[in-house]
Amino acid sequence: MQITRTRQAREQLEALLDRVERIVGTLSFDDSRELARLYRISSAQLAAMRMHAADPDAIRYLNALCVRAYTRLQVAPPHERRLQDFFFAGMPKVLAATAWLQGIVAVVMLTGVIAGAAIVAENPAVASYCVPASFYPAGRLATLIDSPKARADFLERKPMALGFKSFFSAALFVHNVSVGLLAFASGMLAGIPTLIFVFYNGLSLGAFAWIFSRDSLRLVFWAWLLPHAIPELLGVTLCATAGLLLGRAIVAPGRESTSRALKSAAQPALEMVAASVPLLIAAAIIESFLRQSMLSTAARFGAAAIALGAIGSYVRYVWKLSRMPPPPDLRWLVRSTPPREPRDSDSAPARSPARDRDPAPGRRSAGPAPAPPHAP
Repeated sequence: MQITRTRQAREQLEALLDRVERIVGTLSFDDSRELARLYRISSAQLAAMRMHAADPDAIRYLNALCVRAYTRLQVAPPHERRLQDFFFAGMPKVLAATAWLQGIVAVVMLTGVIAGAAIVAENPAVASYCVPASFYPAGRLATLIDSPKARADFLERKPMALGFKSFFSAALFVHNVSVGLLAFASGMLAGIPTLIFVFYNGLSLGAFAWIFSRDSLRLVFWAWLLPHAIPELLGVTLCATAGLLLGRAIVAPGRESTSRALKSAAQPALEMVAASVPLLIAAAIIESFLRQSMLSTAARFGAAAIALGAIGSYVRYVWKLSRMPPPPDLRWLVRSTPPREPRDSDSAPARSPARDRDPAPGRRSAGPAPAPPHAP
């Protein structure tokens, strides 16, 4: 009779947990009271089974039920994943795990910047090979190199209509997203095109920066460039890092097959691409509305400092989060399966004739298998 009541309480607790775990929000009073009653009964049964060294499968299964019940009674119910959870929980872990790949992208880009400035300083005639015509036509680029007045006209602050700024912002966003997606998708070719693409972007930036670094307009140029370049280059870096994740899965899948390695790398890679979208949107808005404005040089440097400070704060948060020890993984408890039926007893261990015999001389009996820790 006691065995039947024990099995009934266990089945009732499992059925109730299967139902309440599908509920979004708080439990009703009746469900909470019934869950607490069954949890107390099951906890007492679990203590008795541990004391009498019962079947390990039965202990593990009942322990899993108690963990599930304890989670519902003592912990706030799980909520749907929100946008803030993505940026302050999931994304920092991805960034911390891929920091070395981001470092590679940054080094390659910085190498391109230095190389572009050095090449154009050595021979200004090759600037058109470093700066694509879609960015700035070759004829106008030559004029920009030779004429201080052309450089002053390029950086002159002119009022623009709101409609033109809106159209320009949308066009810049489309261009930035296409650049980011190209850096990401080219990673499927072992990551080599991604690195070449990043290097060439640095080459263009270095060549263009050298053109304005020869006269007194250098501060005006950096105030023109930095506010939108900081989020834009960071967004491109994230997309390129995502491409390198795919390239690493193809070149060095490890012990997994290439398809499984790509599947494992796909989620963090896509998360990095998704995280780059707000940065590219911000870059397009700043480049259109702030750059094409009458703001002073000091105000533009202030905007760049705000962008850099926000990114630095987020990087510090990621660094601190990466140094925290990971929480214990107890998912194996709730995945435990019911013990095999029928059982002779829910509290007595099943014995075989071999176990009942005395151990051989000089050897100690291993005894019953150790039970898992009781999480609650």
